[in-house]
Amino acid sequence: MQPVVPSTYLLTGAAGFIGARTAELLLAAGHHVVGVDNLNAYYDVRLKDHRLHRLLQGDGSRVGSAPDASAFAVGESRAGNFTFVPMDIEDPAAVAALFERWQFDAVINLAARAGVRYSVEHPEVYASTNVSGGVNLLQAMARTGVKKYVLASSSSLYAGAMPPFSETDDVTRPLSPYAASKLGAEAMACAFHHMHDIDATVLRYFTVYGPAGRPDMSPFRFIKWIDEGTPIELFGDGSQTRDFTFVDDIAAGTIAALRPVGYDVVNLGGGNEPMAINRMIQGFERALNKSAVIDRKPFHLGDMRNTQADVSKAARLLNWTPQVKPEVGFDRTVAWYEANRSWLKDIQL
Repeated sequence: MQPVVPSTYLLTGAAGFIGARTAELLLAAGHHVVGVDNLNAYYDVRLKDHRLHRLLQGDGSRVGSAPDASAFAVGESRAGNFTFVPMDIEDPAAVAALFERWQFDAVINLAARAGVRYSVEHPEVYASTNVSGGVNLLQAMARTGVKKYVLASSSSLYAGAMPPFSETDDVTRPLSPYAASKLGAEAMACAFHHMHDIDATVLRYFTVYGPAGRPDMSPFRFIKWIDEGTPIELFGDGSQTRDFTFVDDIAAGTIAALRPVGYDVVNLGGGNEPMAINRMIQGFERALNKSAVIDRKPFHLGDMRNTQADVSKAARLLNWTPQVKPEVGFDRTVAWYEANRSWLKDIQL
């Protein structure tokens, strides 16, 4: 086997769920990672602190005392091959300064505003981060000659299509501002590919779960609620399905996307039979050895009823297939939760 030639990657959204795990895998392979994140308080930043502390060779225990104030926001942090810079990709001057300071081999753009429901109330925030922030990165790449771009997109673009979702499905009529912003980000990557010969891989992620996951997503919430005996807020009857994808698989697929493709769009999903939300709840009940109390609410019109990824293109183009079955991933997620329960009990949902 040929030794890995160390590269230097700019990874945005480095304190995020997928970003932090991607950084861990890159660092384990011997690469240098410059991670940036604006550490916004869309969800409790103590989870972002936990992830960053692990990246900075800690045990994940250094977290701030407040849900909206990160312990890592005061300045740069370094450990080994990882440098963390607290900054916002919406600031073009800050982005330009970053590219003047480092010579990057590629940019992995995982910084984004997430969440369909919040986007309905604040569409301008999504346009600013997901579209304009991406443009700032692409312009800096064009100026400095960085030729590889990996962009995180979303399966939310497939709303209204029939599963299993293929990259050839028509996604030109997004049903939420979140999906619209992701479509705009994809279009910008395509335009810069044609204008500046930037090799761009767009990854449409499906429902991602795993240790240190986002507290605004159902896997984290359901585990915490079941463990604490709090009623689960379940929108709909629980028969809606998701193509759950373990975070390690998503991170590995993100790294696989660094290979040259020209410009292409690729699904990263679990590749499993879609799992009903009710079945996921049962899996968490089993792992926790506790029963859920369910508070049923009307189905949210902005949500998708069923998702399922066609991942054949990822296998063909990236040599990537998901490895972790949902039941195994659920057990690993619960084990992480139980190991960190002492501070997770204070996380705000």
